[in-house]
Amino acid sequence: MNESNITNKNLTDIKKLLLIMVVPLVLYMAKILSFIFIPLVAAIFLSLLFMPMMRWFEKRNIPKYLSVSVVLVIIVAFNITVIFLLKLSAKEVMSVGDDFWAELSVKINDIVISSQEFIGVPSDRQGIDSLLASGKLSRGVSSNFGKIFKAFTGTITMSLMTLFFLILLLAGSLNVQKIMEKMILGKAIPAIKTYIIIEKSIVKFIKVKFLLSLFTGIGFSLACLYFDVKFPLFWGLLTFGLNFVQMIGSIVSVFIVGVFGIAQLDPSSGLLLFILSLVAVQVIFGSILEPILMGKTFALNTITVLVMLMFWGFIWGIPGLILSIPITVFVKIILEQLPQTKEIAKMMA
Repeated sequence: MNESNITNKNLTDIKKLLLIMVVPLVLYMAKILSFIFIPLVAAIFLSLLFMPMMRWFEKRNIPKYLSVSVVLVIIVAFNITVIFLLKLSAKEVMSVGDDFWAELSVKINDIVISSQEFIGVPSDRQGIDSLLASGKLSRGVSSNFGKIFKAFTGTITMSLMTLFFLILLLAGSLNVQKIMEKMILGKAIPAIKTYIIIEKSIVKFIKVKFLLSLFTGIGFSLACLYFDVKFPLFWGLLTFGLNFVQMIGSIVSVFIVGVFGIAQLDPSSGLLLFILSLVAVQVIFGSILEPILMGKTFALNTITVLVMLMFWGFIWGIPGLILSIPITVFVKIILEQLPQTKEIAKMMA
């Protein structure tokens, strides 16, 4: 009996040791092979979003190739809409004359100088004018053109790979439920139950996040229109995109649009109200409505969110910041299903 207990303890210790060795290796591979894992993870979450529709088609005996085609048409239509809006915002920015940019440059320059003097940083009273006049900015853009082009082509490649993985997942060639059954949970019924919980949670998260980000962007655009701040469509689209980065995105969007408003509006013409309106929109949609609508789906404490943002941001950069919370929700749900990791899931909540 004692020998059996010793043997079991040794096996447990070996499993723990192997886990300690495997996890860093997996994370290292995830960083090195990010060009594969980022599209794969994004495709998994997108496929979960469309799975209810795929099951609806399947119940009505609609061929798989037709149902997958419908999903692809929806995705293409969404991308065309985004491109159209981006073109409109670009025209909005380009339609402004040189006088506006010269005046804006002077005001931003004054803000930079005032900020330097306020925090005690030595200022040569040139601000950004010296940067622009020195040609450092243009030389910096020229020297990094290769990196910018590489990032652009990498984004296109990842988008196509995401589409490829999405087709495989929707067609059933890749089955997340079976992978969970074979590699994590070991049994079919727990894997099915866990998959259903994950699907409902991720779908709810994506829908709520998309709608709240959309309304936040619309709120910023309306605030810009009301206070006559230039480029309302551009700022709305920027806010919509940044809002998908949990916690950080909302702060960045308020800061950027707020600074632009400070540079354009006079203190006597409603500047304070403009800033307060931006903050109010973010508080209403991000701090009040989002926790209420997410409910238990988003039961993660602030420390967990910050740690996961830093971790996945380090591993995958900007895509990691966007995918960090869905990945964390995914991991938390799986940890809740395993008796030996339930305490870890409780710590995350």
